[in-house]
Amino acid sequence: MQKLSIATPQFEYEDAPSGYNSGGVRLGKALGANETGATVYELPPGEALCPYHYERSEEEWLVVFEGTPTLRHPGGSERLDPWDVVFFPIGPEGAHKVSNETDQPVRFLMFSTVKTPAVCVYPDSGKIGVFTGEDIDSVIVRRSSNVDYWDGETG
Repeated sequence: MQKLSIATPQFEYEDAPSGYNSGGVRLGKALGANETGATVYELPPGEALCPYHYERSEEEWLVVFEGTPTLRHPGGSERLDPWDVVFFPIGPEGAHKVSNETDQPVRFLMFSTVKTPAVCVYPDSGKIGVFTGEDIDSVIVRRSSNVDYWDGETG
């Protein structure tokens, strides 16, 4: 059994554009999980975790620890409170974006099933991401770039 405390997490911040500056501690990888993932996130004021999206292969959950994040979902937006739990099913009905519209940091846990390949749809920007587990074979494309099945093929 492996053990990890999240009482005082050391958040790692990725190089993201302004408005998407979030820190995270990936628990699943640290504890050796293969089929589930969990990350504790911290959102500074005015930041969001990621663009509005939904998954085509993974279920996701959110548990609020501290602060009052704003959750955008297909029915609108609402403020969440500490210890609120939200489930995001696979498909458009599970679309979501977590933002911090307050002047205090927000902390929460996201956990999910882990499927490879994973497909993520970004309705606002018209993108689809396919994540294979290998950077060379993963891609984010615009839906409008759709090509015919036989495009580029010769007999």
